Amino acid sequence: MNKAAPATTEAQLKSIQQLIQSAKFDAAIKQGQQLQQHALTRHQNVELWYLLAVAQRYGQHLPSAQASLTALLKLDATHARAYQEQGYLHLAQNKPSQAQQAFEQAVQLNPSLVASWQELIELYRVAKQQSGIQKAANQLAKLKKLPPALLAVTELMHDQKWQKAELICRNFLQQNKQHIDGMCLLAEIGIELKVYDDAEFLLASALALSPTHIQARSHYLNLLIRLGKYKSALIQVDNLLQRQANNLSFLVAKANTLTGLGEVSQAITIFEYVIAQASPNTVPATQLAAFHLQLGHALKAQGEIKKAVLAYQKAYQINPSYGDAFWSLANTKTYRFSEQEIAHMQAQQNSKTLALTDKVQLYFATGKAFEDNKQYKRAFLAYQQGNLLQHQHNGFDINKIEQQVDEQIQYCTPELFAERGNLGYPSPAPIFIVGLPRAGSTLLEQILASHSQVDGTMELHNILGLAARLRGRNQAQKPSQYPKILQELAPSYFHRFGQQFIEETQVYRAGGAFFIDKMPNNFLHIGLIRLILPNAKIIDARRSAMACCFSGYKQLFAEGQEFSYDLEDIGRYYQAYLKLMAHWQSVLPGFILTVKHEDVVDDLATQVRRMLDFCGLAFEQSCLDFHKTKRNIKTPSSEQVRQPIYKSATEQWRHFEAHLTPLKKVLTMD
Repeated sequence: MNKAAPATTEAQLKSIQQLIQSAKFDAAIKQGQQLQQHALTRHQNVELWYLLAVAQRYGQHLPSAQASLTALLKLDATHARAYQEQGYLHLAQNKPSQAQQAFEQAVQLNPSLVASWQELIELYRVAKQQSGIQKAANQLAKLKKLPPALLAVTELMHDQKWQKAELICRNFLQQNKQHIDGMCLLAEIGIELKVYDDAEFLLASALALSPTHIQARSHYLNLLIRLGKYKSALIQVDNLLQRQANNLSFLVAKANTLTGLGEVSQAITIFEYVIAQASPNTVPATQLAAFHLQLGHALKAQGEIKKAVLAYQKAYQINPSYGDAFWSLANTKTYRFSEQEIAHMQAQQNSKTLALTDKVQLYFATGKAFEDNKQYKRAFLAYQQGNLLQHQHNGFDINKIEQQVDEQIQYCTPELFAERGNLGYPSPAPIFIVGLPRAGSTLLEQILASHSQVDGTMELHNILGLAARLRGRNQAQKPSQYPKILQELAPSYFHRFGQQFIEETQVYRAGGAFFIDKMPNNFLHIGLIRLILPNAKIIDARRSAMACCFSGYKQLFAEGQEFSYDLEDIGRYYQAYLKLMAHWQSVLPGFILTVKHEDVVDDLATQVRRMLDFCGLAFEQSCLDFHKTKRNIKTPSSEQVRQPIYKSATEQWRHFEAHLTPLKKVLTMD
């Protein structure tokens, strides 16, 4: 195959689109077929199959159009416009029932497709489906109220063309600075791009302009929950419930907020009330299933694992294709799937209309089921397929992490700490547990949180949020300001940032002199932590490379940890982590205690005393009896740390060793 330059390919795709708009359908088909002879990315292939299907339908080549759509949907089963085009194709073949199903699938995937709603109204009229007519008319009226630019933005967002959507939305807001819907859309884009500060500012500004705007406040609430700002979120959700006291979605948001604040019993009460109020006649099955799922999460956090399992099972009974319900069962680490459940998951994976998220979750759950049955080859193939789909979706670039590590080493020098190391807030309260996920950090947290003077919290986002603020908008044409900015900040900022961290995290504490932040990714920001909190303690939770990396590879994370979905990426990430931790140990001697998971498993008492001595804490027997401690835990290891130490998982990766050559190669490179 000939290699086509990306720019040339994009230009040719645009040319094909212009030929279709000029009604030169055969010419468009010919150019498209020529382009297929070149090497294309997955995204380019999807776009080309779509354009070919449109040209072939207009050119009355209906069987060819169907073949193009079939090929497209194999590449992307959630392509909304493909289902819209399928609807048009069915209409051309005088198949109204199939056309209706296709258009319904299109608007389910992308509710902003005006053309699909228009076709549905007509199809519902012919079929005399009054409720469908009303629903389609309401959505169409809502969309037509949007300015054309914002309608285009919503379509681009559903097509995941975030940069283009952002550009159009920003241009619109430059001319309409106080347009609330525009501000909300730009905030949604910011959230997707993880520019959380911008999104938070936009939504707060929108509410200052229009305090009664329900959608803006709802978006703001969801963002605050996502950022772990539960105290602020509680204020917002109570405001919404004052206006709509019986809104089940707002009640669920309150329950999630209370869970974040550690008030899990109250949250469970609300979830149970919501489920009692919901009925299949008033709440869509997908939403009702989600209510049961979230109840399950709260029950699991509280340690009521049997009740959590029943809630997860109820969720998939209501929505049989609900991947999250099956993965949540697998993620208890103790549940064993029946043969019927395994067969059901495999059947669902083959559904042509299954959303990507559900498919990924089902692959990971199936992998866990096969692993528990000691069918290791089948387990790896399932994990591999789930990881491949997730990796393709998230577009992670390991080079950026390696660059961040190099920048930390370049700018966080002994001279920096000698000059600025005593400017921060002097509180000794924080204990940071850092490292890679699945390295044993939850176990270390449970041990320390069993001490009478230590509060366990969760994976707090505060340090990551501060680093993001210091980084600025890291656009391709604009280098990141962080960590170089640490050499340039006015001295007073370090004290202020440290004090803010202590104040913002107060809500998670329960009176102990110390508290734990176990966000593993904070290892990237130990220099920042040292500058703003010079008396903090850092514990590096470390696990042997193969065990740690493979454990991460077979774990589907709720968000983040994008590096874990490719064997080479996770190996390079582990190496980058070792490189940076060696730097921190060199420039900050005595600031970090490394605790190896294997040492904890082999000699718990010695490692417990090491940690307590490092933190300046007296020995307490409860730290050895950590599995008896009653506290809410929201990580994948929640059930494992409620049991005594077990050694069975330390060599689990060896069952899969034959498949892990790409990982081994990376880890053995000099």
